[in-house]
Parts: sequence; structure tokens; C-alpha cells
Amino acid sequence: MSDFEPDTRLVNDSYPVTELPLCQLRLMDDARFPWLVLIPRRLNVSEVFELETSAQQQLWREATAVGKAMLNALSGDKLNIASLGNVVAQLHVHVIVRHRQDAAWPAPVWGHGQAEAYNLDRLADMRARILAEVEGLELTPPAG
Repeated sequence: MSDFEPDTRLVNDSYPVTELPLCQLRLMDDARFPWLVLIPRRLNVSEVFELETSAQQQLWREATAVGKAMLNALSGDKLNIASLGNVVAQLHVHVIVRHRQDAAWPAPVWGHGQAEAYNLDRLADMRARILAEVEGLELTPPAG
């Protein structure tokens, strides 16, 4: 969709990584957690049920495939996938790899302490790692 723009709060709090078939994939600017956000490129959508059925399925396909790849690549203990939208209404899905020793474990990452911004080297490394993991994923709907 050519008119699609992510909410400015998502833009200000994250870095673009790549475009998936449905979603823009972004990395949250908090180096304490491997925290991705998928934003479906759809206008005026705030709830999953507002997407057409095929887009709902694609959103889940992208979130779970990216999450599983990152969980394995980062040797995570748990994968959190959530869509809240209480602060930013635009539909977006958080995909967070959790480790038992992370700063917020076992509580949710939201509102826990102060975010630690990525420095340029660490940001470049994390973006490259995410791209390497996402590159080989089958993210298109199955035929038929």
C-alpha cells in the first residue's frame, strides 16, 4: 500500500529492518531485549480481526516464523508474541525473544526500567543477524 506509514511513535522507538510480504519489520531501540515489531501495511487497522482472513493468516505466519528463527538463533528461553495497542492504536505485533537472565524476567518487558539504546555497532550487528535469519524463511502463503 503506497499510503502506508507506520505510527510516528513506532518510527521514533524502532529501526527499520526489512519488508516482509505483509509487514514492515522493525527492531525496537532497546538493546536489553531482542525485540521486533511487525506492522501490517494496511491503512486504518487497529485490530487483527479488521484484517481480511488471508492477511490474518499471513500476519501469524510472519510473526511465528520470524519469532521461531530468532528464538533459535539467539538461544532464547521463551518467545513472547503480543498485540496490545493500548498506546499505539495502529495494528502491530511485538515479537520478543526472552532469556531467563534478562532484565525483566519473568515479567513483561513493557514499562520495565529504562530502555538502553543501541549503539551503531550493536545496531548494525543485530540488524544483520535478523536479516540473515529472515532471509531464508518461507513467508509466502502456500499455493492452493
